[in-house]
Amino acid sequence: MTSTLQPTTTTEAVRRPDRWLALSVLVLAVLLVAVDATVLGLATPYISEDLAPSGTQLLWIGDVYSFVIAGLLVSMGSLGDRIGRKRILLAGATAFGLISVLNAYATTPEAMIAARALLGVAGATLMPATLALIRNLFHDPRERSLAIGIWGATASAGTAVGPIVGGFLLEHFWWGSVFLINVPVMVVLVLVGLRTLPESRTPNPGPWDLLSVLLSLFGMIGVVYAVKEAATHGVTWVSLGTGLLGAAALFGFVRRQLTLPTPLLDMRLFRNRGFSGAVLADLLTILGLSGLVFFLSQYLQLVQGRAPFEAGLAELPAAIGAVAAGLAAGRVARRFSVRAAVSGGLAAIGLALAALTTIGPSTGYPVLGAVLLVVGVGAGFSFTVTADVILGSVPKDQAGAASAVSETAYELGAALGIAVLGSIVTGVYRDFPAPAGTPQGAHESLGGAVEATAHMPAATAGEMLTSARGAFVDGLSVASGVGAAVLLVTAAAAWFMLRNERLDDRP
Repeated sequence: MTSTLQPTTTTEAVRRPDRWLALSVLVLAVLLVAVDATVLGLATPYISEDLAPSGTQLLWIGDVYSFVIAGLLVSMGSLGDRIGRKRILLAGATAFGLISVLNAYATTPEAMIAARALLGVAGATLMPATLALIRNLFHDPRERSLAIGIWGATASAGTAVGPIVGGFLLEHFWWGSVFLINVPVMVVLVLVGLRTLPESRTPNPGPWDLLSVLLSLFGMIGVVYAVKEAATHGVTWVSLGTGLLGAAALFGFVRRQLTLPTPLLDMRLFRNRGFSGAVLADLLTILGLSGLVFFLSQYLQLVQGRAPFEAGLAELPAAIGAVAAGLAAGRVARRFSVRAAVSGGLAAIGLALAALTTIGPSTGYPVLGAVLLVVGVGAGFSFTVTADVILGSVPKDQAGAASAVSETAYELGAALGIAVLGSIVTGVYRDFPAPAGTPQGAHESLGGAVEATAHMPAATAGEMLTSARGAFVDGLSVASGVGAAVLLVTAAAAWFMLRNERLDDRP
């Protein structure tokens, strides 16, 4: 590619004295989005008690945020390339803080669903902009690798910190506090970002094609909704029809990008084997991991009886491993190879998930902590290096759109993983042997079984709960085995797809 930057500009960018302070602003945004994606699960019982949503409304409260983010990531990444990544990041951060207040003070289920959807719109502006700005802040490739490592480590840490922060707030304040904590952080982000972040955009961007935006939005929402609906209620005509319509919209999106002179997303990027391999690795890794992340919190709380705050602390080894590996990933990939770092990380996660197939209701924490630590290290190596490969494979003026592809793969992988692995856990769980008088709701979820014990005789409730917990652990064991197989196959695929791939050593 031909750089539009002059040598003096490059030197100035490399030596920019406040670039690390600017990075702290970017990782703050990532941390908040990651935390916000996990705290809602802890707050859901309190929201249910206060707002009394129906079962369908409760599902939408939990899912609409991820639906909207998945649908808008590519469009918002491309918009940032056009109007300025600093501008869209600061505008999105301001909106994120203001809409968090709407979430905190929602008084009806409908208002909560609308507020969560709006928060998804704001969240979709943040993730692609942060990674794209790193591409333009750090022109020295080794510094950029370290910056991406810090970025990735923060995202991983946010996933683990979310339950800890949420558990603490819910034990001391009302449920709206998990949203209000966003406000002061966003104020700091905007004020510091105004002074430290450089503006960057595509020199000749062309128009922002609204039809492409709509096709991307409806396509991703349709596919993700269909996957989640099928996981919850099985394959129905509604889920099948929605999925087909979503797939048709995405097909139309791809066709349109190939014909536009200045597309929202340049589909030719996927001709680069390193780019495609890194995106595919991200998608399949999250698919295989999501079952662990989604169900392990339930295992720690509902099977082993840990409080939310204690369960959050129990998941800290994953964050510690991800931070340590993320900071070292660039150096390791340069000393050995990109495919060794990525495939090795994926294989480590796969072996850790395989170890979870032996899990039981009383499995000790040293085993769980060791598994989580290995998962964190593997994810830190894999995600950091793939992010570096994705950014290094594209011109600077397409950094936002390329970053959005990576984030979209993450969201789609999470939806598919929870759907596929969730179906496995639910399928194994539903048939657990239960004593007479067990309500049907106990067979729908382990949470339902725990709630049902309040209305059953003590002896019957104890017998039922022991059986339900055993079935849930059996389902988690099978899902872990499937996740392990997915990760090990992905590790092998990455070894071939990332052959001869190297981290860029040029400014």
